[in-house]
Amino acid sequence: MITFRPVTHEDLPTLEIWMARPHWRKWWGEPIEETGYVREMVEGRDTTLPFIFRLDGLDKGYIQVWYVKDQLETDFAKDYPWLNLLPREAVGVDLSIADEEDLSKGIGTRVLQAFVRKLRQDGYDRIIIDPDPANQRAVKAYRKAGFREIPDLLGKTDDSLLMEHMNTEGVS
Repeated sequence: MITFRPVTHEDLPTLEIWMARPHWRKWWGEPIEETGYVREMVEGRDTTLPFIFRLDGLDKGYIQVWYVKDQLETDFAKDYPWLNLLPREAVGVDLSIADEEDLSKGIGTRVLQAFVRKLRQDGYDRIIIDPDPANQRAVKAYRKAGFREIPDLLGKTDDSLLMEHMNTEGVS
């Protein structure tokens, strides 16, 4: 069973360890800096909501949901001007699996499907994800979870591949 629990201050040391692992470092920034961003979320200084996802009662990774409208009002929008091309009501999702040995086992796809169901139940219709196009393992998992490239944005988003969840796919 997949469950989600909010990240707390007590999780930050574990997240820093996870973020220092090679399969995270390839796609995320410096662990101390990234953990600082999560700390801001936990303390309410950033509207992004961070979660630990659990599989059968064990912590297996990290997932967060961020709000386009809120990101447009931050310095983040200066670094990622493609945010201005997205609908303001959209939410974005990011996730990573804690342990490298858990990659390519369908966990990311299943977690994303469960999280999308939760977001849909919470009333969100526009759900995006923005992997690095070179991260083909993630892109493949996201497609299996029902995400598709946004054709109008191809080639306009630098090192991000903008994908949107298609409401009828990947949520069974």
